[in-house]
Amino acid sequence: MTSAAVPTRPAVRLPPALFAATVFASAALVFMVEPMVAKLVLPLLGGSPSVWNTSLAFFQFALLIGYGYAHLLQRMRSLRTQGVVHMAVVALAALALPLRIDELFGPPTSDHPALWLLGVLLASIGAPFAVLSATAPLVQAWHARTVAAEAGREPYVLYAASNLGSLLALLAYPIVVEPTITLRAQTLGWSLGYGAFALLLASLAMICARAPDLTGAPRDDASAPPIAWRERLIWVALAAIPSSLMLGVTTHLTTDVASAPFLWVAPLALYLLSFVVAFQAKPAISPRLTLLLQAAAVAACASLLPFRLTAFPLQLVVHLGAFFFTALMCHSALVARRPPAGRLTEFYLWMSLGGVIGGSFNAFLAPVIFDNVWEYPIVLALACLARPRSELPDRAGPWLLFALGLLCALATPVLIGVAPPHLHGRPVLGSLTDVQLLDIGGHALLGASAIAAVLLRDRRLLFFGVIAVLSMGASAAADRLNATATWRSFFGVLRESETRADPLGGRVRMLAHGTTLHGAQALAPEWRCHPLVYYTPSTPIGQVILTKQQQTGALRMGAVGLGTGSVAAYVRPADHLTFFEIDPLVIRISTDPRHFSYTTHCAQGPVDYVVGDARLTLARQPQGVFDVLLIDAFSSDAVPAHLLTVEAVRGYLGHLKPDGVVILHLSNRNLDLNGPAQAVARAAGGYGLIQNYQPAGHAFWESAEDAVIIGKSPAAIAAFAHDRRWRSADPTLARPWTDDYTNLVGALWRRLKERWTWLPG
Repeated sequence: MTSAAVPTRPAVRLPPALFAATVFASAALVFMVEPMVAKLVLPLLGGSPSVWNTSLAFFQFALLIGYGYAHLLQRMRSLRTQGVVHMAVVALAALALPLRIDELFGPPTSDHPALWLLGVLLASIGAPFAVLSATAPLVQAWHARTVAAEAGREPYVLYAASNLGSLLALLAYPIVVEPTITLRAQTLGWSLGYGAFALLLASLAMICARAPDLTGAPRDDASAPPIAWRERLIWVALAAIPSSLMLGVTTHLTTDVASAPFLWVAPLALYLLSFVVAFQAKPAISPRLTLLLQAAAVAACASLLPFRLTAFPLQLVVHLGAFFFTALMCHSALVARRPPAGRLTEFYLWMSLGGVIGGSFNAFLAPVIFDNVWEYPIVLALACLARPRSELPDRAGPWLLFALGLLCALATPVLIGVAPPHLHGRPVLGSLTDVQLLDIGGHALLGASAIAAVLLRDRRLLFFGVIAVLSMGASAAADRLNATATWRSFFGVLRESETRADPLGGRVRMLAHGTTLHGAQALAPEWRCHPLVYYTPSTPIGQVILTKQQQTGALRMGAVGLGTGSVAAYVRPADHLTFFEIDPLVIRISTDPRHFSYTTHCAQGPVDYVVGDARLTLARQPQGVFDVLLIDAFSSDAVPAHLLTVEAVRGYLGHLKPDGVVILHLSNRNLDLNGPAQAVARAAGGYGLIQNYQPAGHAFWESAEDAVIIGKSPAAIAAFAHDRRWRSADPTLARPWTDDYTNLVGALWRRLKERWTWLPG
């Protein structure tokens, strides 16, 4: 029999660079829009790690929709038809542009913030994001049926180009785009970029439509070998582990180690880099070396879990290293299990489903079922099961090593958690104190357990067992912190702890949000109503309140940020204080006398609460009513920058009485907010003073403090202008922040220059 002649199309040159450029452009737009949307909407919910995690979970879901659409599109036999349909969908998605926040869902709610955020993201960017996400697998499928089929190449290498574009766009936003381009120009530029991408895609679609289809791409991929459901589930699991770990390490670092700005960029960048390396034709890091480094990094990471508040650079390197090599291990395993090109879009679809499952577990389930960031050590241990199965013979030696590792891991939390540091410190062995001996013993046990784990790396189940016990036990003993209670909400993890301060009559109770102290209260009756930390009478906040109380018999105060409610200790019978707080959990804790009693026992006048984003809730307050308006939302490093813009401060001034003052509490470990605040004060039409307060001693209950006060007129701040502790604000130190422009990178750089004087600029 002879086969019928198949009409051939004229030869069309298909430039491989056009495929790579299209994939690169779509990926760059996807990862440029993520922080851009964050800039538009996330500050309304406080900028906490959970806000970012929820957003990432949404973007992963949109990615799944895009990959599912690309897979369904492959059921169309003709490349021409696929191109026409996809360009029509691209055009329809453009109706959501220019990029903006859709107001369909109204203002944010503190009762169901995750649902509100998901709805806003869906309405604002869902369609363009899904369409852009579909481009990478779709173009790779076109590449497989044309260029790759002709040259005998694999199309999967284009996935590396996709992730490289994502990585470069992600890093460019905080470093280049945000500091130099206004938000309005950013959104307009991205919308124009979407149009340019559409033209690039249309050019590629037209060329592919005229090119010969060298595979035929039969309907339903019947020519490709069938894939077992077990294999699909393995794809999902291998994709879910890095996705969950990415959000877990972000939450752990920002909650338990240091809430440094832009810290979320590093895990996401490493996540993308692991894809780039794994999908290279010749990976820069071999699978064998990856397995060795992953075992060492995970063991070191688990052994560091008890020491969350020490050696931040070491913590950062070890945790991110463990995450990167685990992600690379999983993604390399995915590459090794990749199907033929005929199943390419299905492979990406299942891989995307795994990403959604991993991200959703961290973003939606973990905050409900855990009171701490337990999902991180749990998934870190489970990731060890993704290592290849051992083919080594069963011998007694590994089991003895396993028993030793378990014993050391189990003994670690007992030894490290023996007693709080304030009850010890007595010399017991030469110059070594009992606390130092406990530390040495704890470190030795951790080291022995970690070494045992690394030696067992080729025996998957034994390695998993040691790491699981070590990581969970170490987390339980974290820093021997005498935590009396732990809570978790959408906005983060709150910890109540106690320490001893003899000058304050004994025990002092503290409340921390992540690693940031949000207030403290002495439990001794004679000190219970004495405000501590940032709110003592000698601090700028205390100075302003006491001075204004001397000027008026009935003070109307507002405070953005509740903490422990320390400011309520200043409330006299005729005074009235309103707290503006975004997290209902903080209100519940600070108003419960079993925890803190500033608002219930110490305040002598009325204290009330308004829940929600302060910028929005303050806007609904009457004009000209406040004598003092304290903006105390900047001490942590998830800074709500929208509360420190010209438009925001102009609104604050509108709510003041003619002689009222705004207090901007600007103390921050990692960001220099003094320059922008002083510039904003002048640009908003106010008159400002600044004080950099340093306490006389080094006690933890009296903290250093940076504050700027702003009045409507020179007369409003005259009483403070004559006080030598205050000096005139300098509006030339930085460009004023607006709703259209903020520069957190510049604030971070100025703080780094204060610590490291050798830095340029």
